[in-house]
Amino acid sequence: MTRPPLQALLLDLDDTLLDYSGSAARCWEEACRAVAGPAGVDPEALAGAIALVGPWFWSDPARHRRERVDMLRAWERIGARALARLGVAPDGLAAALARDFAARRREAIRLFPDARGTLERLRRRGIPLALVTNGDAGQQRDKIEQHDLARYFDAIVIEGEFGAGKPDEVVYRHALAALGVAPAEAWMAGDHLEFDVEAPQRLGLRGVWVDRPGRGLPAESTVRPDRIIRALGELTDGL
Repeated sequence: MTRPPLQALLLDLDDTLLDYSGSAARCWEEACRAVAGPAGVDPEALAGAIALVGPWFWSDPARHRRERVDMLRAWERIGARALARLGVAPDGLAAALARDFAARRREAIRLFPDARGTLERLRRRGIPLALVTNGDAGQQRDKIEQHDLARYFDAIVIEGEFGAGKPDEVVYRHALAALGVAPAEAWMAGDHLEFDVEAPQRLGLRGVWVDRPGRGLPAESTVRPDRIIRALGELTDGL
């Protein structure tokens, strides 16, 4: 079947437009040195504990959904659990660690090199765009403002503002309604196979998986993207 042309696009934010995860480990290590070291806690041991606790913390879908709308609280809880692994009472240390990490993370996040150029090409071609992102209302809105992204989008749907997040059907329907397009007229592109590909596909959108590292689909994946791209610029190929 011939793929319909791109008529409207829903885009994810973190790890699609913004390099969100690339700096995380370094920012934790720096926060541990700055906050835990002076408090008498081995910063390398704490960073190692955080590296174990973080994936566990976010691996539970219910906890992920609950905690991602208040990231400072989530980072404090990760820090507290990591400190507990070292036999250290969190007291105010976990909160200070979370604040330091948050500040470093904010400064470290960058747009991927191809992001702005792709958005500008899409706008020049008159493609309606919606930004659809899960997470903390304040932090997501701050990222959008910090990187001057709002001007590219006809609609912005942030979980913490809207009250629901991907993969809830209402989120995609709301974005489509804001753009005034039907599901069959729209694509969604992002790095998350469930949130940005599988769930939109169930509604009739085309799902584009942004596989920047080029690792390919996991062997156990049942999701079949309509397209797999390594860079956002590929979205505008042929337009």
